[in-house]
Amino acid sequence: MKATPADQLLLLDIARLDAQARGAEAAKRNPAQAARVNELLARRQALSVELTGLLGTRDDIEAELKRIASDVAVVDARSARDVERLASTANPKDAQGLEHEIASLARRKSELEDGQLEAMERLEIAEAAISAQQALIAEVNDEGGRLSAEGKAAVADAQSRLDAATRDRAAVAARIPADLLARYDALAERSPGAGLLQRRTCGGCNMELSGTDLSTIARAADDDVVTCPQCGCILVRTDESGL
Repeated sequence: MKATPADQLLLLDIARLDAQARGAEAAKRNPAQAARVNELLARRQALSVELTGLLGTRDDIEAELKRIASDVAVVDARSARDVERLASTANPKDAQGLEHEIASLARRKSELEDGQLEAMERLEIAEAAISAQQALIAEVNDEGGRLSAEGKAAVADAQSRLDAATRDRAAVAARIPADLLARYDALAERSPGAGLLQRRTCGGCNMELSGTDLSTIARAADDDVVTCPQCGCILVRTDESGL
């Protein structure tokens, strides 16, 4: 294939713009913040499961306190009734029975109040644990929100760079003969497409060419389209090629 050195030189611009487009596409698909955001999502889910357990524990304690309060009310009512009956009875045997029951109710109330205090202490600990868990979730949400916003901005920037590279490539491609561009596109599917031969090294694969290969390339005419024997990309020759 033949192509003027000027047209071949334009392939370097195409290769550069294609590399920029690939980089922008990769950044768009997987912004730097994505991995950490996914970690935070998993962390928030785990924390939320733990919070659900803590809330359940608190609800159980609150239900227990309600039962104790109800039992205390029953004991108080029965004790008040017995005191009233004791004050009105003249039967010593009945009085003795009432006094015994009043004493039993007093012990029961004391036991209930001890349980109430213990449950209130557990409730305080449970509420502290809930507050701490909610604070952790808030921290995760804050970091996740910030990184998500940064990720969206990074994706928007990558899209802008991709659009610019695509637009600039179309402008350069319009100046390149169709057959040369088609050859580049075919090669670019499995190689860098084109690279500058600079100081005996291919700019596509960064491999130094052997003396035999360089001699073969040196004998080619300026408008011959030559390729790298290592990676297969089109070698663009200039005065810096070392031939």
